Amino acid sequence: TNSLTMIWKLFKHLSEDQQRYEKQLIFEHPTFVKLCQQLLRDARRMTRGDLVFSLHAVVNLGVPQNTLLVQTLVRVCQEKLNQLDNRCISVLATTLAGLDKDKNVSALQAGLQLLVEQRIPSIRDIFILQNLMKCLGKDVPVFLKKKLEMAVLKEIDHLTFPNALRMFLALDAMNYCSIPILNACSKKIQENVHDVSFRHLILILEACYSLQYRNIKLFSAVADYVNSTACLWDKRQIMLFLSAFETLGFQPSELMDVFAEKVTEDPEFLNLKNLLIVLRVYSRLNYIPRGQKHLFFETLHNCLNKHLPQISNTELLKAVYSLCMLGYLPDRALDELLQKDSRNELLLSDDLYKEQKEVMLRAVKACMELDSPSFTKPAFVMTENSSSLVSLNLRKAQEALVELLGDENMFQQNVQLPYKYHIDFEIRMDSARKKVLPISATDDHADSSVQRLAFLFVPLSAFCVGTTHPQGKLAMKKRHLNKLGYHVILVLNRKFQEMTNEDAVEFLKEKIYSENAFPFSEVTVQDSN
Repeated sequence: TNSLTMIWKLFKHLSEDQQRYEKQLIFEHPTFVKLCQQLLRDARRMTRGDLVFSLHAVVNLGVPQNTLLVQTLVRVCQEKLNQLDNRCISVLATTLAGLDKDKNVSALQAGLQLLVEQRIPSIRDIFILQNLMKCLGKDVPVFLKKKLEMAVLKEIDHLTFPNALRMFLALDAMNYCSIPILNACSKKIQENVHDVSFRHLILILEACYSLQYRNIKLFSAVADYVNSTACLWDKRQIMLFLSAFETLGFQPSELMDVFAEKVTEDPEFLNLKNLLIVLRVYSRLNYIPRGQKHLFFETLHNCLNKHLPQISNTELLKAVYSLCMLGYLPDRALDELLQKDSRNELLLSDDLYKEQKEVMLRAVKACMELDSPSFTKPAFVMTENSSSLVSLNLRKAQEALVELLGDENMFQQNVQLPYKYHIDFEIRMDSARKKVLPISATDDHADSSVQRLAFLFVPLSAFCVGTTHPQGKLAMKKRHLNKLGYHVILVLNRKFQEMTNEDAVEFLKEKIYSENAFPFSEVTVQDSN
């Protein structure tokens, strides 16, 4: 056992190429063959520790799972399972996590799960607990996940920074979002963020996404650390940080400014793959770098033009869509896209993502019209009531508006506009914003003195995390509704639903009649009002 374990310890620190070479030498060495034969003979006479560590070593050295040696060790572990102490259970769980499911492995895993359930109250070591969580994985029953959570919480005061990192990733492996444990781990990570490696920072952000865990302080600490040490990271690493933040819906504005400056200084970094990532990040997070808007757009535009000869149809659509979402129209790429569309090359009938592409293409065409410098606000916009019924989550808003305005004829609901845009509620007011006008009185003619309010009840996910800064799609819709002559009022639906009926009426009254509720000036791309 000592020999095998020492071989494994030396082996695991080698590079992949060295490991391949050394593995061949080890397997061909006559002494290794004798060692394995002796292990096979003595398996049932070994102590529990030697047995478990021997299995761990041979599996990690790459001895095939279907060999007699590995299968015998697995069966003997099953026979001696009840004799294993907590440390041996932890090592065995780690080993089984690296094996494929077969009859013997599945039986041992089932037995190990039952044993862990019995032993949890006696396990006081956080390292062992987090290792079991990681190795037992997401298929563990929920009741066992809760037992492991309670055991960890009992020892949470002894959580160290290294264990906090491992615990965070263990919860991700178990697909279990324990807010108290994650909060404790996050605090340790924030305090020691300068000691976390690039790989672990990315893994933590990815775990936050998969666990649907949103911790603004943690995100800010990571972003501030990367921003303050930006000179130590290469552009690819910063881009991967931004990509991870984008999936979380978190906007690290200072870091995005720093990265934009690096990109404009060295645009050669933007191969096609990197360009598409950068476009996706900045458009979804609805961010234009401060003080370098024109230069940044021109850099991205020139890089896109350079890649046009080899870009695929889907990549072209995504790139143009991202730039249009930010309010920038890339002329040459747009011409290329429209030519492909006219030849029916963009939307193939058997395309799995056909509907998604149709939405993107429709948005691009809307941007071409509404964001064009030659576009002027129309005097009259054709609207259509798609249905008199409102969804359940808008029923409260409908009732509050009736109570406030006195009549359903004073507002319009489920309004369909040109360019496939939809408004939850529309209200029309006089030019002084003092009086709400009946819909029927202003329906069939253009009147520049009439002010149109568009109420959009939106989910929390439509904003960047922890802010009222709208993400790309919502910002584009808001911008376009402004171009069509609407004053857009965004209402966070969840908070509205939590209000009492009286508070809901008062809230809507303030939004409708307050002079500061909706400025007349058009919305900017980055508007966070």
